[in-house]
Amino acid sequence: MAFSSPSRPDRDVLRGVLRHRAFRALTLGRSLTFFGNSMAPVVLAFAVLDLGGSAVDVGLVVGARSVSSVLLLLFGGLLADRLPRALVLQGAAASAALVQTGVGLAVLTDRAPIGALLVLSVVQGAAAAVSVPASAALLPRTVPPGELRPANALSRMGINTGMIAGTSLGGMLAAVAGPGWGMVLDGAAFLGAAAAYRLAGRVLARRGAVTSSASSASSAEVLLPATAAESAESAESAGRARPWQDMRQGWHEFASRAWVWVVVLQFFVVNAVSAGGIQVLGPAVADTTFGRTAWGFVLATQMAGALVGGLLVARSRSRHALRIGVAVVALDALPLVALAESADLALLLMAMFVNGIALEQFSVAWDLSLQENVPQDTLARVYSYDALGSTLALPLGEMAAGPLAERYGVRPTLLCGVGLVLLVTAGALGSSQVRGLTAGGPVPDEVAPERAAV
Repeated sequence: MAFSSPSRPDRDVLRGVLRHRAFRALTLGRSLTFFGNSMAPVVLAFAVLDLGGSAVDVGLVVGARSVSSVLLLLFGGLLADRLPRALVLQGAAASAALVQTGVGLAVLTDRAPIGALLVLSVVQGAAAAVSVPASAALLPRTVPPGELRPANALSRMGINTGMIAGTSLGGMLAAVAGPGWGMVLDGAAFLGAAAAYRLAGRVLARRGAVTSSASSASSAEVLLPATAAESAESAESAGRARPWQDMRQGWHEFASRAWVWVVVLQFFVVNAVSAGGIQVLGPAVADTTFGRTAWGFVLATQMAGALVGGLLVARSRSRHALRIGVAVVALDALPLVALAESADLALLLMAMFVNGIALEQFSVAWDLSLQENVPQDTLARVYSYDALGSTLALPLGEMAAGPLAERYGVRPTLLCGVGLVLLVTAGALGSSQVRGLTAGGPVPDEVAPERAAV
């Protein structure tokens, strides 16, 4: 199956990416996975309450999912680098579907103890830990290098749509039909994801030779066949008996690139500030001003901005994607300023919409930079270190925001967060590697002699 990258008008760039069947299947699988992962905490919480559990029980069950995900992130990256990624994704989704459906049926028949919900939460966290690095690292296999930017943009649009639908539908089903039916639907979503990942793997496996296409006589794009790449990875993995050595190799790839760890440090702080400011202090401000219903629209507006941002970045041809993406992270400060200064609903809605656009510019630039500059056989491990750094910050911000607001006040705490976001963004832009990294180059494995030969 040959890939071609003919020059096309900007309005056709997204349609062009969608012509790749493996990419469509992977994007569908990722969207369904994030749909399920977003719905799961909502229906789990209501299921615990319906069983007579307390707020402490809810925290234990929902928190177990986060702890499981954090603890297994590095293992998930290692697994995705040692085994065919489509197979890893299929297994994770199928496991989540089986457990989710089984527990959902038990809830519907009033036979599900809280312990079963705890097990389900742990399994879902484990599946998420495997899926995040594996799916992100598999994406470069599904499109030519020159189409990575719009491919990442489209894939993230699917993820954002899945997250919006999962969160909203989870609450609706829990209220109307009960959390048991929400779990069953969640299981069906994971089963659909497993089928989509299987299709992606089969399409990639049928690609038996390196194919190339040129948009002009002076440039060519080559896509490494998944079969050759996966076989090479499997052969390398077979000779490896020391997982910790593989972890150290992934850490070396992560730490040896200043632009990688500088940006991860930036987002460690930004994510902590946003989690505390938006997820903890935001609802408190809403309760005393414009109300809870309006707060739901505020959060949805951010996701709407992310969808618009995906359309914009898919058509971008900037060579300095990472520099721009890192710079616009400063706009994370806008919602915090709006909450701190006036809590005016219209101003806050506008701030969240702009923030959603900015976040998508960064997210696509970040994925593109990693996929083009990190070797494919260690890419999932680098993604897992990145995800670990970002995930660890969330509970820190959430736990610190409340006590700080009680001691110093909500407004000073939010404005302090604004200062931190601006400070770390300026610090990240101070890195010459962050400013100088360019997009649009070849994927490393596709130009490496030992990996190009079939």
